Amino acid sequence: MAFALTKMRVESNAFADQGVIPVRYTGDGEDLSPALSWQDAPEGTKGFAVICHDPDAPLVEHGGYGFVHWVLYNLPGSVTSLDEATPVGTRGVNHFGGNGYGGPMPPEGHGVHQYYFWVLALDKPTDLPEGISMAELLKQVEPHLLGMNRLVGTYRRD
Repeated sequence: MAFALTKMRVESNAFADQGVIPVRYTGDGEDLSPALSWQDAPEGTKGFAVICHDPDAPLVEHGGYGFVHWVLYNLPGSVTSLDEATPVGTRGVNHFGGNGYGGPMPPEGHGVHQYYFWVLALDKPTDLPEGISMAELLKQVEPHLLGMNRLVGTYRRD
């Protein structure tokens, strides 16, 4: 399946779709991953992965564009929500150079950035090692992708 949006709904009790991400979840605050939940995953879903990506960031690397804030995978199909600062799942590498969540922190004066919190539904559970990149995750899960959708939050630093 191609990377296309499905009817799965992704939400957070921290911010609305297209809403401002509270400082608590940014690099200017406590840098905690926000709570997320999703519904209406495609039939046959047996695993999930989560990615947070900022396509507005002025970073070009190995043919990619944007900034990766969070790569989380090895989530079983029974998981339909993540608590704030979740300990669940396996952490991949972000563009800050660490594993796990690194909150929004666009360059000062760069305007509003959009942060896409993607949830990918997979037809099989994964058992991938810690510390893989978003590109490697996508390469591994693409043949098993049943559907995906996202929640978009915004943040700016003046």
